[in-house]
Amino acid sequence: MDETPMRARAVVDLAALRANVRALRDAAPTAELMAVVKADAYGHGMIPCARAARKAGASWLGAATPEEALGLRAAGDTGRLMCWLWTPGGPWRQAIEADIDVSASGLWALREAVAAARACGRTARLHLKADTGLGRSGCQPADWPALVDEARAAEAEGAIRVTGLWSHFACADEPGHPSIGAQLSVFREMVAHAEQAGLRPEVRHLANSPATLTVPESHFDLVRTGIATYGISPSPELGTAADFGLRPVMTLSAALASVKRVPGGHGVSYGHRYVTPGETTLALVPVGYGDGIPRHASGTGPVLVAGKWRTIAGTVAMDQFVVDLGGDTAAPGDEAVLFGPGDRGEPTAEDWARAVGSIAYEIVTRISARIPRVYVGEDGGTGN
Repeated sequence: MDETPMRARAVVDLAALRANVRALRDAAPTAELMAVVKADAYGHGMIPCARAARKAGASWLGAATPEEALGLRAAGDTGRLMCWLWTPGGPWRQAIEADIDVSASGLWALREAVAAARACGRTARLHLKADTGLGRSGCQPADWPALVDEARAAEAEGAIRVTGLWSHFACADEPGHPSIGAQLSVFREMVAHAEQAGLRPEVRHLANSPATLTVPESHFDLVRTGIATYGISPSPELGTAADFGLRPVMTLSAALASVKRVPGGHGVSYGHRYVTPGETTLALVPVGYGDGIPRHASGTGPVLVAGKWRTIAGTVAMDQFVVDLGGDTAAPGDEAVLFGPGDRGEPTAEDWARAVGSIAYEIVTRISARIPRVYVGEDGGTGN
């Protein structure tokens, strides 16, 4: 690791990521695994994480936007790769020429993919998405026959190859939720219709991270693991990361920028929402909402400083926040750990999520590019 002092850093443990991928493969032994690296790999860094996931046996990568998928190709990835978040006029031709699997949830998307395939003289690899109950993208059951029929005709023409049929769970992170079984049933019916119409997909896929871990009947041919790849439990109700054999990949820390004694009754940060109850020591942590620290962590966010958990004192500012050390001491340059695996007693991203009323997905994903990512555990070594 580069030991040059930094204001803050997010250390990303690629060895942990590889171990997580292997654990998730073990959880779904009859299916292939797609490591989802959208949103810059949930804030961890798309390219390094994609490479680590491939090394651990992820046979597919998943991206939300075509721009993300094209970025993976530009970085040298040549394996199976899918993206699904399309809008009219998107870069269909570039994706098809890059051998990226694209997705259609309705006739407009299918027709744009077919037109792009004709224009470049290549057969597009295309997944049809079914809305089995989530209510976001995906084709409604009533519209599915028309989409399947037009896709089958385009396939007969040679413009496309329907390589996948897929959908997404709404409540797989809520054990026993009735929608889980309902969506499974609808998905099976929609897949059966497509196959009866003559489609022969390479993969049928429905399971996200929580379903991969707890709904084995949803594994089909491929599971898509997002947050679990990064060592975060998809739902505390399902169990902790450790319960599933997963290890958090990111550790976020900063060097204290200031440590000073102040008298009792001293206001702290904007709005003086915290006032020191007596003479005390205040430490300044030089990260704030400009770095992705939630402003609504004001007065609630946990931080490990000087060997103890502290709570943010007062308002989180754009670039900094304060912790009250009480009678403890520290020095500028000492480490403040916002979250990590928890091995050293530090908070985890899940602790932060509970503190601010959010989910750990958001905590790690929102850490901005202003925080350098430092990669360790790559091929047994370190690097950044």
